[in-house]
Amino acid sequence: MLEKTTYINALFDFYQALLTPKQRNYMEMYYAEDYSLGEISEDSQVSRQAVYDNIKRTEAILETYEEKLRLYEKFKKRTELIDKLEIDRLNMSDEEFEHLISRLRELD
Repeated sequence: MLEKTTYINALFDFYQALLTPKQRNYMEMYYAEDYSLGEISEDSQVSRQAVYDNIKRTEAILETYEEKLRLYEKFKKRTELIDKLEIDRLNMSDEEFEHLISRLRELD
């Protein structure tokens, strides 16, 4: 569950501007602020089921954005390559270094 929460939070960070205000609000309350479905429904004056459905739909929307745009995937790859550069720079050849830099440039 923690892994899914981390993944959805990451997608939300990248794609929240593409969501409606209501979707953003529910996702922030549920994932970032750790509100329960009941608390969100009470605060929003809608049924708990309506909140649940909205959150599930929004999760699917975020995953669809990621399938098409791959912003999170590229971010992860970039971060991994940068970490490798920071750790291994002193132990790698100029050719290996240039290869990693080329891979970073390809992630645009």
